Amino acid sequence: MNDQIRLRARGVTKRYPGVVALDGVDLDVRSGEVHALVGENGAGKSTLVRILGGVHPPDRGQLTLDGADYTPATPQDALRAGIRVVHQELSALPNLTVAENLFLDGLPNRAGVVSYRELNRAAREMLDLVGLDVLPTTKMERLSLAQTQLVEIARALSSEAKVVVFDEPTATLTVPEKRRLLQLIADLRARGVAVIYISHHLEEIFEICDRATVLRNGETIGTRGIADLTTADLVRMMVGQALVDDHPFPDDVDPGAVVLEVDQLEVADTGSAVSFVVREGEVVGMAGLVGAGRTETVRAIFGADQSRGGTVSVRGRRVHLRSPKDAVRGGISLATEDRKQQGLVLQMGCDVNISLANIDAVSRRGFLRRRAERQRTADVAKQMRVKVGSIGTPVGTLSGGNQQKVVLGRWLFRDSDVLIVDEPTRGIDVGARHEIYGLLANLARRKKAIVMVSSDLGELIGMCHRILVFSRGQIVADIPREQFDQELILTHAYSGYLGTEGGEAALVAAGSSETSNRKRNRQSS
Repeated sequence: MNDQIRLRARGVTKRYPGVVALDGVDLDVRSGEVHALVGENGAGKSTLVRILGGVHPPDRGQLTLDGADYTPATPQDALRAGIRVVHQELSALPNLTVAENLFLDGLPNRAGVVSYRELNRAAREMLDLVGLDVLPTTKMERLSLAQTQLVEIARALSSEAKVVVFDEPTATLTVPEKRRLLQLIADLRARGVAVIYISHHLEEIFEICDRATVLRNGETIGTRGIADLTTADLVRMMVGQALVDDHPFPDDVDPGAVVLEVDQLEVADTGSAVSFVVREGEVVGMAGLVGAGRTETVRAIFGADQSRGGTVSVRGRRVHLRSPKDAVRGGISLATEDRKQQGLVLQMGCDVNISLANIDAVSRRGFLRRRAERQRTADVAKQMRVKVGSIGTPVGTLSGGNQQKVVLGRWLFRDSDVLIVDEPTRGIDVGARHEIYGLLANLARRKKAIVMVSSDLGELIGMCHRILVFSRGQIVADIPREQFDQELILTHAYSGYLGTEGGEAALVAAGSSETSNRKRNRQSS
């Protein structure tokens, strides 16, 4: 890192109707620096990123790039200036191939005709760079959320850039993919590229970043060197107070009778059969690499994807899964990993989104009782601590943390016996994440059976009674809490890949990196 200021923001202000999103924000990012931009949801980070990326203009303030005025009117202006943004909200075109999405800004052509051989060859190189093993000719709609995220990252790296902005790039990635991405960022730093890094995973901030600028309520709280900060310092700057317990594990709950029993369920997308049980008050985690079969399994349990055999039972009664409606009627609920695309109706109110799975509870003789719906869903929103002025406010206007609370509130309103949460804290700030953990712990105390799919091993270790480890579609380990260890979990996660090209090397690299991370975290706490 040198002292040359590559990108500078001074007094940047942005107002929306009734809201001051940014209020005189200052930011300096140096060449060859990885600069963290941190703050809670709603602090103004994404608004600043949209301004830097040419999506919205500021109302007031000045931007400079390499000392010259920088005033992008469109995202294309930002690209031409050398600023690339990996947005938190993915922007891939689902009907195009992976290769076409990677090179949308400039498809290789000869005499105006696209050269697909050259396109797919170049795409293969970019996919190898981020470690994504899919064919360049695969349609984007067939990829998982994590795979789509890797394509977005590869796209940002496909051209020369002066500044690269990463907005929650690891939200759906598992340890190996995170390790590879952080190494790519280190390579960008070595090349003199300025990197702005946004993440709610504070351990990543301490591992990869040089300095951090903290925003709160649209204002700049301060910029500090990472070497001069501890995790507690950073949290205090973000939320204005210290958090007492990051993972409120329900240690006062002794799991009771079996609630969910999955017996030899053959998941169509993986070709493997899985069996496990979850008891009353038990939080069971699912760990594994991207593509290991965790999401495919819970979607099959919920009836969202077809299964080829096996049974799913709730409290001893078999649930015949032809659709998610059957699962809901059978007492199973799923908070999907992609809340905006699959979990919420963004243009509709919080009341409608909460009541969607239990309309009968607020209806009489087939007619919806709107007053009853508003009253009862407002009670749920209060229990879930959803920050909203009116229960009828469109859910798309809420922060990510509040949107996730609405999703969980829907299933609280339904009062399902089994709650499956897939990446429950994706893209959520440290304060909201703490609240989500507390809500899940309280549901466990109410004897609900909870299945938690997460790419964050620290989250699973902090919240679960047991962890099921997936590898190549199969459950290869069922680890009790007293044996939790990140290296042990990773070893099992890689077990299905050992003997494959790069498998052993990746296992050693990931294991050693996690060991060094724990040492670094202990030193900073």
